Amino acid sequence: MDAGAFGARLGPREAYRFAKGNEVTASSGQQAKLSRPLDFLVVADHSDGMGFFPLILGGDPKVMADPQGRKWNEMIHSGKGAEAAIDIITNFGKGTISKAIMPLPGTPAYRGAWQETIKAAEEANDPGRFTAFIGYEWTSNTGGNNLHRNVIFRDNADKASRVEPYTTMRPLGSDNPVDLWKWMAAYEDKTGGNVLAIAHNGNLSNGRMFPTVEAFGKKLDREYAQTRAKWGRLYEATQTKGDGESHPYLSPNDEFANFERWDKGNLDGSEAKTKDMLQFEYARAGLKHGLALEKELGVNPYKFGLIGSSDAHTGLAAMEEENFFGKTTPQEPSPHRMTATFFSNPKTGVTIMDWEVSSSGYAAVWANENTRESIFDAMQRRETYATTGPRMAVRFFGGFDFEAKDANNRLPAQVGYTKGVPMGGDLSDAPKGKSPSFLVAALKDPIGANLDRYQVVKGWMGKDGKLHEKVYDVVWSGERKPDSKTGKVPAVGTTVDVENATWTNTIGSPELIAVWKDPDFDASQPAFYYGRVLEIPTPRWTAYDAKRFGTKPLPGTTMTLQERAYTSPIWYAPGK
Repeated sequence: MDAGAFGARLGPREAYRFAKGNEVTASSGQQAKLSRPLDFLVVADHSDGMGFFPLILGGDPKVMADPQGRKWNEMIHSGKGAEAAIDIITNFGKGTISKAIMPLPGTPAYRGAWQETIKAAEEANDPGRFTAFIGYEWTSNTGGNNLHRNVIFRDNADKASRVEPYTTMRPLGSDNPVDLWKWMAAYEDKTGGNVLAIAHNGNLSNGRMFPTVEAFGKKLDREYAQTRAKWGRLYEATQTKGDGESHPYLSPNDEFANFERWDKGNLDGSEAKTKDMLQFEYARAGLKHGLALEKELGVNPYKFGLIGSSDAHTGLAAMEEENFFGKTTPQEPSPHRMTATFFSNPKTGVTIMDWEVSSSGYAAVWANENTRESIFDAMQRRETYATTGPRMAVRFFGGFDFEAKDANNRLPAQVGYTKGVPMGGDLSDAPKGKSPSFLVAALKDPIGANLDRYQVVKGWMGKDGKLHEKVYDVVWSGERKPDSKTGKVPAVGTTVDVENATWTNTIGSPELIAVWKDPDFDASQPAFYYGRVLEIPTPRWTAYDAKRFGTKPLPGTTMTLQERAYTSPIWYAPGK
C-alpha cells in the first residue's frame, strides 16, 4: 500500500522480469535494466493492506465513503502520492486506519492480491536458472517502530495457497513476533511445508529488535530463545534504509563502523533516536547479546546469519551505485532526487533526505543449485553473506587444523569443508592447546572495484560476564604495514575522481586469501567470528547523479564509499 501510494505501478511479474535481466519501463517512465541478471528474488508485499492500494487508486465505493480513504485517493490523483504514502505509514503505525476500508485475509481483494503474488512467482520460477520465491513481509510497525520480517516459503503454490499471510491487525493477527512464529509453526504442521522469517535491518526499531530483558511485556525465557532461534535464522544487515552491521557509538575503535547511517529515529520519525537504543538495533551488538542470553537461558536467541536485501518499493532490485533506481518511485533517477526530502516529522524534527538512501543491498547464498529447495536449505544453515551491492565471492571457514599453506589452494572451499565448518556453522569445544583458525578468501566483483582488506570481527563474553568485540585486519592489498601501536592497517588510499564519477583499479587486489588464527583465544569464553570484506573507495550513487544531471550536492552529502560484504558468523561454544 505504501509502494503504490509512492507511485509504483509495476507488479510482481515486472519485478521478476527485471530481476531476470529483462528491460522494463519503470514507474517513472524510464527504461530500466540490470547490467547482470540476479539468480533469485522474492517479491515480499506487505501482509497488512495487501490489495489495498488498487482500491484507493480506483476509488472503490467503500474507500471513497471513508474520510481517510477519500483523502488518500485525492492526494494521489493530485500528485501528492508521496505525502499520502507517509500519511498511510504513520496512520498504520498508530493503528488508526479504518478496518472498514483495509482488506483483511479472507476478503476478495486480499485473497486476489495474494494469489497474484503466488502466480507471478510460479510463472517466473525456472529451476536451475532462476529462483522466484513465494513470500510476503509481515508488517509489525506499532508506534512507527519497525520490526518487519520477510517470510519466505520453500514451497510451491500447492502449499503456499493453502494459507494467507499473517497480518498485524487484531483479532486476525498480531504485531508480536512470537505470534508470527506460532503462525509459521501452524503452517508447517498444516501443509508439511517449510518457511523462515528474515528480520529487517533493525535500525528503525528504536531499540526493540534485540530485547534482552522482556519483549511485548513478557520476560524473555528459554522458550522465547528457542523459538526465535528456530524461526529467525537470518538477519538483514544492510538495505536501502541504511546499514545495520554496527555503529560508531557501539564500536568506537572500528574506523569502518561509520557507514551509511540511519540513526535519527524510527520508521515514521515519530520518536527521535537516543543512544541507549542503539545496542538493541545493530547486528554485531545483537550477536553479542546472544552470548549473554545463552549463558542466562541456555539458548542463544540471536544466532543468526547475515544477508542484504533491497527493500526497494519500486519493483526494481537495482542496487548498483551507477544504476540505482532508488527506494521509492520519487527516488528513481532525476535531477532533483539528490536534494529532495524523503520525509520529515515536524513534531520531532527527524528528517531523512533522499541522498541518505543507500544503494544496498543483495543476499548471497552458497547453495548447491539454483532452486527454491537448495537456496532455502542454505539459508536455513546460514551459509549466506550480505553485500552492499557488489557481487564479490566470499568464503569463510573455521576449524582447528587450518595451516598457512591452505591459503595456496585454488579451491579454498575444498579444503574449507574438509578441515572445518563454513559461515553459519559451529565450532565444538577446542582441543587442548589449540586456537581456532579461519580460512578466509574473497574474489572481487568481476566488473567492480578491487579489494582493500578482509577483516575478522570477533565478539566474546569474558569470565566476568562482560561483552567484548575486536576487529582484526587479516589480509590486505599492497605492501602496507600494520601500525606498531594499534595494529591497524593504514587506509588503502583512493583513486576516486568525484567530479567525473570514476575510479581506477590501480590500488587494491583482485583477490585476498589467508589463514588467520585467533591470537587472543580463551577456550573458556564463548565467542563468534564473522568476515567483513572491504572494497577500495568508489563513487557513491550521488556522485554519479551529480555528473549525470549536473546537480549540485547539498552540504554534507556523501559522495564516495567503501562497498563491503558481511559473512554469517561462526560460533564457538565451550563445552559443546
